[in-house]
Amino acid sequence: MGVLTAILEARTGQQLAANREWRVETVLKPVLRDLGLETLDALASAAQQSPAISDRVADALLNQESSFFRDAAVFDMVADAVDSIRATKPSRRPRIWSAGCSFGQEPLSLAMLFAERELDVDHLLPEIIASDVSEAALSRARCGRYSQFEIQRGLPVRRMVRWFDGDGVDWVAKTELVRRINYRRLNLVSDPPPVGRFDVILCRNVLLYLTIELRRKILDRLATVMRPGGLLVLGAGETVIGQTEAFRPSARYRGLYEPAASEG
Repeated sequence: MGVLTAILEARTGQQLAANREWRVETVLKPVLRDLGLETLDALASAAQQSPAISDRVADALLNQESSFFRDAAVFDMVADAVDSIRATKPSRRPRIWSAGCSFGQEPLSLAMLFAERELDVDHLLPEIIASDVSEAALSRARCGRYSQFEIQRGLPVRRMVRWFDGDGVDWVAKTELVRRINYRRLNLVSDPPPVGRFDVILCRNVLLYLTIELRRKILDRLATVMRPGGLLVLGAGETVIGQTEAFRPSARYRGLYEPAASEG
């Protein structure tokens, strides 16, 4: 098991806490079956010899828990923040980055939210960039295909029928929605951020599994691509306090953060 969890940390920076080790055998069973292997030791040996198998191990061990409109109040605050930006800079297209987007529920939620708000308003839709370390997760996100269980998590019926089409037992996001998102593979630990600056960066439930050193490194890097007055959105159990001096709690949006620098 040690070899397999070490692969996860080497590829993503994430550490598997002792209370999550029970997941290893469960999530790797499909990989064992697909490769025709019987034991985790055999898988560890194969992964050490094959980068492709190492990728599959790391992808399987990643916590890709997600849902549509997760913590709905957060999306309301993001929408309000974008409205404020437009009020002060009406000619500038807002930019949003969903970092650690998993299977795409978060960026699709943003795309739905802004598409609905724009129906009666003559504004450019925000640019949405979504990234993840897992190519397998991104492949699913780009397809926009979800099971009945996934589609029901956080998505009311009116949005489901407006933005998704039934396809057998699955639901598929409409092409017009998926095209509004620029998906790309990106490792927050080792890769540079996307080019340009952002008004909102969502990096939720990614830092939880990293060391304090890597958290600081990522937060400091995110601050370099944040526009003045921009907002950082972390998970409910995450904070910048004691992690970095690059961000401070937002005075206007409870639970969100803004760059500590007053200019940039």
